[in-house]
Amino acid sequence: MGKSQKNEKVKELVLARPNYYQGVLQLRTHNSDIIDFIYAQVDKAGDVAITKQAKMPDGMDMYMTSQAFLRKLGKKLRESFGGEMRTSARLHTKIKGKEVYRVTVLYRPWGFKRGDVINVRGEQVKITYFGNKVFAKHLKTGKKITIRHEDLPKFGE
Repeated sequence: MGKSQKNEKVKELVLARPNYYQGVLQLRTHNSDIIDFIYAQVDKAGDVAITKQAKMPDGMDMYMTSQAFLRKLGKKLRESFGGEMRTSARLHTKIKGKEVYRVTVLYRPWGFKRGDVINVRGEQVKITYFGNKVFAKHLKTGKKITIRHEDLPKFGE
């Protein structure tokens, strides 16, 4: 099945069932770069749609038609922008004895990106990589260090 055929199937599904979703991306303290990145990834995938968006006091929720895509998107957000990502699943229903789950991915970005110089425990460090762990280079000594998530500055600090 080609990409255009997948796009058509998704459009038909969304038109037939506009409230259909398999998972929710919970964005907290986001910016326009992150929103643009998400839309670009949805367009690139072709077989995914955002069926609903809900504004929240500290961000927004995006309801999507593919939980596999949603899990991958959360990882891509964390790798591209850094931040906290948590995934959870809850039982939605049973169809013919098979359990069907809905996934929630919470993404909360940090206030810095790769290459930024930040203050951690009173020391200046340059961020080199982030994923499950955050790696940086100490500016005075030049040593590579691993930073605990709780020692990182929060968004907007």
